Amino acid sequence: MTTTPNQTVAIVGLSDKPNRPSYEVGLYLKNHGFTIIPVNPMITEVFGLKSYPSILNIPSNIVIDIVDIFRRPDQVIPILEDVVKSGRKPLIWLQEGVGSPQAKAYSEQHGLTIVMNMCMMKEHIAKTVIH
Repeated sequence: MTTTPNQTVAIVGLSDKPNRPSYEVGLYLKNHGFTIIPVNPMITEVFGLKSYPSILNIPSNIVIDIVDIFRRPDQVIPILEDVVKSGRKPLIWLQEGVGSPQAKAYSEQHGLTIVMNMCMMKEHIAKTVIH
């Protein structure tokens, strides 16, 4: 799956703790030209950016190209439901270790493309090194 700088990535579960994988990936993407939208009801900001409690709280005029989800597989469907309710059709990205046949089926039923069990940062690094 191709990701390119200048895309807007809503990162669900983005932590403000530097030792968390979501923080590392979010900072990497931000530093490599992606626009980051933190989504985490437990924090108000990270990287100096406002954090939204859910996808539904992000203003509708903001285009979201990718929803990168750092949540357990059993927590993915409610996030996908929010994406569908928002009327958006972003690429859904489930991080390493997160695969869900239910999320895949739900995404396909609602016209969403889903990537599972892959790290956006690692994929971007691999594409950068190859080219």
